[in-house]
Parts: sequence; structure tokens; C-alpha cells
Amino acid sequence: MADHLDLHTVGDLLHHYPRRYAERGELTRLSDLPLDEHVTVVAQVADARVHTFNGGRGRRLEVTITDGSGRLQLVFFGKGVHKPRAELQPGTRAMFAGKVSVFNRKRQLAHPEFKALGAESGAEAVEAFAHQLLPLYPACKQMESWQIQQAVDTVLGPAGHEEAALAGLVDPLPDSLREGRGLATLPEALRKIHRPATKTDIAMARDRLKWDEAFVLQVALARRRRAEAQLPAAPRKPGPDGLLTAFDARLPFTLTDGQRRVSEEIFADLATDHPMHRLLQGEVGSGKTMVALRAMLGVVDAGGQAAMLAPTEVLAQQHHRSITEMMGELAEGGMLGGAEQGTKVVLLTGSMGAAARRQALLDLVTGEAGIVIGTHALIEDKVQFHDLGLVVVDEQHRFGVEQRDALRSKGKQPPHLLVMTATPIPRTVAMTVFGDLETSVLDQLPSGRSPIASHVVPAKDKPHFLTRAWERVREEVAAGHQGYVVCPRIGDDIGDEGETPKGAAGPSPEDEAEKRPPLAVVEVAEQLTKGPLSGLRVEVLHGRMQPEAKDDVMRRFAAGEVDVLVATTVIEVGVNVPNATAMVIMDADRFGVSQLHQLRGRVGRGSAAGLCLLVTDMPEAGPARARLGAVAATLDGFELSRIDLEQRREGDVLGQAQSGVRSSLRVLAVIDDEEVIAAAREEATAIVADDPELAGYPELRTALDALLDKEREEYLDKG
Repeated sequence: MADHLDLHTVGDLLHHYPRRYAERGELTRLSDLPLDEHVTVVAQVADARVHTFNGGRGRRLEVTITDGSGRLQLVFFGKGVHKPRAELQPGTRAMFAGKVSVFNRKRQLAHPEFKALGAESGAEAVEAFAHQLLPLYPACKQMESWQIQQAVDTVLGPAGHEEAALAGLVDPLPDSLREGRGLATLPEALRKIHRPATKTDIAMARDRLKWDEAFVLQVALARRRRAEAQLPAAPRKPGPDGLLTAFDARLPFTLTDGQRRVSEEIFADLATDHPMHRLLQGEVGSGKTMVALRAMLGVVDAGGQAAMLAPTEVLAQQHHRSITEMMGELAEGGMLGGAEQGTKVVLLTGSMGAAARRQALLDLVTGEAGIVIGTHALIEDKVQFHDLGLVVVDEQHRFGVEQRDALRSKGKQPPHLLVMTATPIPRTVAMTVFGDLETSVLDQLPSGRSPIASHVVPAKDKPHFLTRAWERVREEVAAGHQGYVVCPRIGDDIGDEGETPKGAAGPSPEDEAEKRPPLAVVEVAEQLTKGPLSGLRVEVLHGRMQPEAKDDVMRRFAAGEVDVLVATTVIEVGVNVPNATAMVIMDADRFGVSQLHQLRGRVGRGSAAGLCLLVTDMPEAGPARARLGAVAATLDGFELSRIDLEQRREGDVLGQAQSGVRSSLRVLAVIDDEEVIAAAREEATAIVADDPELAGYPELRTALDALLDKEREEYLDKG
């Protein structure tokens, strides 16, 4: 039990809650039995016989019961024969519960539950048996649900005497909170969740236990926020006529209202003397990079340096290219022709040549470079900053907690931190996962961005749709545009680890399509060049190429020298080619919802409309097609992230994959329990403000220590 279900103590067992409850069903006369329903009957055994089959190896017990209104057959097989054979002798009166089925045109109950009735058993005993709710526990092959129930029953002791077994429990909820919210006590909640008399009992128990989980987690996060607020940081206020003013003056467009609002929030944080901790979420193309760049320029204005961390080299190079283009001569500080208030913008990646790398490191330590953009090569010990004031992390979900922590330790004082993500996160998830970050949302697209039409292409059911998809790509190229073809894998002869779709669908036995390997860039590019896209300039891009080769392909694609780029998900974030209007995603069912949304954001970045075609071999009725249909139906990333979360296990939500700790949530559903989480956050913030060390709440401290074992505490600390 310990190994397979992670249950080590009596407390673990009591907090291993039933997944659902079975009901035995209404008490029914044998003459009125409905098919396919769970029923309870009271009857007398008329006859019981054992039959053998398979040359004597198989055994079947057939029991006929009667209640005066009709007769019914019960059947038991294999090892399940022994107990009923001993107990169901002719003349025995008993209660039987099971699902009614038909065999040989006769109604029967297979392997029903039963309980013998003594002469004194009255109508009340029968009713209680019929309406009892039977807990079904999350189980595994080594430990069946009924064995877990037996273990729980042993711990709780006889019915009606559970209080003694539950007396020593540590209750994390302060009495004032519990009473004010009208919640059950912990012993009462545990008794009712394991031994409910009614459905109301279950609801009451779950309401109380949800509060435990939400509240303890929010106290942990409130303490993190408070500790962060105590840390010193250098305030970074941009001067009136410095770099930021010069940059704004040369912008060829006006910022959106959203960009202005979020920038004000960020500059207000940067002006304080404790570190900013802000999560900036925005749809693909909502202009997050512009907001982050203005924050970095403001920090440089104030005499500090800013570092931007990207998850891949392709993306770091892309950011470096677009930022230096946006800044123009302002990015050439100290160089001939550079602007007087300019600064140096350097790139630092693992694959740079020794001389370029040495120069970049020198520019950082002397303070010559105000802005550095790089991959996790930035975190290496030998990278030293003159005065690091702001760290911007792009696509946080791809970035390890330790890596962010290492970069933060590079400042003389903790630098301000801005985390960006293009995967929209529903508010409750943000409160639960990033509860120690303030959140800003960019929810409008800059003017001039075009809508993207998305369609599912069922290649197996309707092959002519796929033919038409390639025709559409040719039409876009003929109109002077470019396209992407995205595949899940690189190729048979190349190691593919590291570029498999996140959140991809697992194998499902009914789907033939899942049995073949996912389509690969190298093979697909070859087939397209010889077939439907012959005559077009087709190139490949994937994570295993040499950095120079990758950069060369990207540069030529951006310059319009390549018509179609066949790529893995390396293009998922940050690749910006406004002339690319069409995207075909092969084996789209093998990608997660938010990843498809990210990929789709690579098209429609200019004035021409975008087209995204999701190609799949999955059958129409399956969940994979439903998922793709949802992506095709909406461009709202927040709506899609809700769909994504409803389909995934809650454990993924807590980011525990990063920390290697399984989710602590058992009854709290992050999406459904929005109100509980918000209320728990308010209560937690008030308690921590009043008593930061929780000296007056020893039980809460104990619960916190149980939730935040060493590993998880570090995870929250670094998060």
C-alpha cells in the first residue's frame, strides 16, 4: 500500500478519500425488476446448485430465490463460489443487491452482494442495507478498493464510535474561521466522507476538506509573498529624458491601452524597494515583448542591467534580432553611429564562438551592456553582472525553478522578476500555482493583427480534405505568402527526445492511428518536396540542427527566401514572420491544447489573414477529435486553457511536475472551486498579516510542515 498508493501512516489513509459511492438501489419486488439497474431485493433461497464446466476446471453456483411475487436466479463463478455456497442454504432469508441482467432470456444477478437476515431483522434493517452508500476508493492492482475500505474500517472502529479513533487529529483550520464559515469539524468530515449515511453527508464533508487544502496552500503562498516583501531591492525609476523616452519617440505605432496599463503596473513595482514578482500573461501576439523591453529600458535608464532568459537558442536569437531592430541606433551604445543615450544589447548562448563569448562576458561585468538576452548559459557561474536589476523570464513553464533561482542570485540585491507566458492561465490556477506573483494580463491584440481561421482535417475519413490542404498552402505561396508544416518528431535516424509534444494524447486502444509512430519532419519534408509541394522552396528546422544552420534557415525564411518551413515545435514560441499565413499541423492529436494554440499564433502576424489546418487520423467520435474541435472553434486562449485543464489531471496544474512532488490536492478542483480558493486566499492573507510566524496557530503550522516537506518548500521558495 505504501509504495503503490503512497499511503504510509494512518493519517495518509484517512485522507485517502473515496472517489465515488455506489448505491445498492431501491428495494424492489422480484416481479417488478427493471433491467440494467441496481436493485436490492429481500427473498428466500429456494435452491442452490454447483455446476462444473471446462472439463471440471470451471465452477458455477446457481442460486434461485423467491419472494412470493416471482423468482430470480443468482450466479457466482470461480473463487467467488465458496462464501455464498456455505451461507446461502435453501430456506435462508437474505438481502441481495446487484445489477439486473438477462441470460438465456431470464433475469439474473451476477455476483450480487448479500447479507443474511435473522428472524428478528425488521423493515428498518432492510431499508438501511438498500440505501447504504458504498465508498469506492482510488485503488491499484495490488490494493483493491474493498481492501482499502477494510483498512479504513479497522482504523475507524465500530460504527457510532469513530470519535475515539479521530480524537487526536490535527485540525489546520482555526476555530474562528471554521465556525464563521459554518464548516464541519475535521473528525465529523472524515467520518462522513468514509461512512456517509446520506448524500448530504458527502457534500458537507467535501466542503470542509476542500477548505483544508485551499487554506493551507494559500497560507504557504501568503507567507512567501510576505517574505518577498521584506527583501531589499534597489528601486529602478527611469529618468525623464533617457533611453525609454528616446525609444518611445521612435516607435512607429501607439501602444494598446492594455500595454500602457500593464507597463504602469510594472513601473510602479520597479519603483519600490522590494523585489517585483509579476506574471505577465498575454495571448500570442499581444505585445508582451514590447512591454518587457520597455521595462528593461527603464531599468537601464535607472543605472541597472536587465537580462532576458529564453527557453531555446532559436528563441534567444529571435528576441535579440527583434529587440535590436526595434531599438535601432539605441542598441549601439558606445559604438560609432550609436545614439548618445543608447546601450549595448548582447546575446549570450552556449554555442557562441569563444571570442564573441569573451566580449559579451566583458560587456556584462563592466556594465557596458545594459541588456543581455540568452538561454540558461546566462546562469553559469562565470557570468558576472555589473548591477543586475531586472530578470525577464520568457515562457516560464519551460524553465526550471533552480535556473530562475540561480539567475536571481547574480544581483547585488535580489533583482526584480518579470515572468512572461503566452499560455493563458485561468485566474484560479494563477492564484493556486503562482499565488506569490502579482498577475498582469494583456488581452487585446495590437491593431493590424489578422484573425486566424482554424479547421480540422480528418485525413483518414476524408483524404480529399488533405489534398485540398496542400492546395491551400500552394495558393498562399502563389499569393506571395509563406507557410509552416509542423510534425511531432524529427526523424527515424535522429534522436528525438526533447521535442515530443507536451500534453500529447497517450495511446488509446481503440485507435489504430495511435499504433503508428508519429510523423517526422525529415520524412514529411521529403514526401512534400516530391509530391504535393513540388516546385516550392521547402526547408526543414528542428532542435538537433547545428545552431548556425538553424539560424541560417530562420533568417532565410524571415527574408522570404523559403516558401514552406517543415519544423518541429522549435517554432512554438517567439518565431515572428509576419508574411507566414498558413500552418498545417500533422498528427495534431498528439499535441496538447495549449501547445496547438501556441503554434497557431505563428501565423496571422501581419495584415493578411492566417489559416491553421489541424490534420488528424483520429475517428470522429473520439476525445482527440473533440479536443481538436475545441481548438478550431475558439481563438480565446483563456477558454482553451480551461478546456485543457478540465481534460487533464489536477496534479499537472500545481506545477508539481517541475518539483517532482505529486499534487497535494485530493478534493479541491482548481477550476470548479474558484470561490473557495479566493475566500481561502483572503483568510490566509489576513492571518499571515496578523501573525506571520503562526505562533498562535500550532495546528496550522503542523499542517503546513506536512504539506511543505523540504522538497516542496524549496519549490515554493524558488518559484
